[in-house]
Amino acid sequence: MNIAIGADHAGYELKNLIVSFLVEQGHNVNDCGTYSSESADYPDYAVAACHLVENNECDCAVLVCGSGIGVCITANKVKGIRAANCLVKEQAALCRQHNNCNVVTLGARFLSYDEAKDIVTTFLATEFEGGRHQKRVDKIHSLTHC
Repeated sequence: MNIAIGADHAGYELKNLIVSFLVEQGHNVNDCGTYSSESADYPDYAVAACHLVENNECDCAVLVCGSGIGVCITANKVKGIRAANCLVKEQAALCRQHNNCNVVTLGARFLSYDEAKDIVTTFLATEFEGGRHQKRVDKIHSLTHC
């Protein structure tokens, strides 16, 4: 798979561990930054990664910040992105099965590396179920401003 990844300073260390893990698993990873632990604005890196997914240059994205919330909010502003902040692997499975999420977000302050790795692995391995869930995803995409 081609996977985009991005993080702010709070997610920098976990992002680097995940990049190494994904490369070891044989994935192509496009690291959109940040590239240090100096203070950085998460929207910059979330948008960069999401644009790669939006433009079909990457299959999906992994975003990391301190809580996972900021990058999730930002990601969901990008057309065609369905992002979910996951704290357990069961959430990662459900967001793929029912919502066809193409971005998973992680909170570096709340997850160990092993937990994050399990979430990412589950996210990448789980397929969208389609069927009754497709009409709901279509409704999400038809929304502009409510």
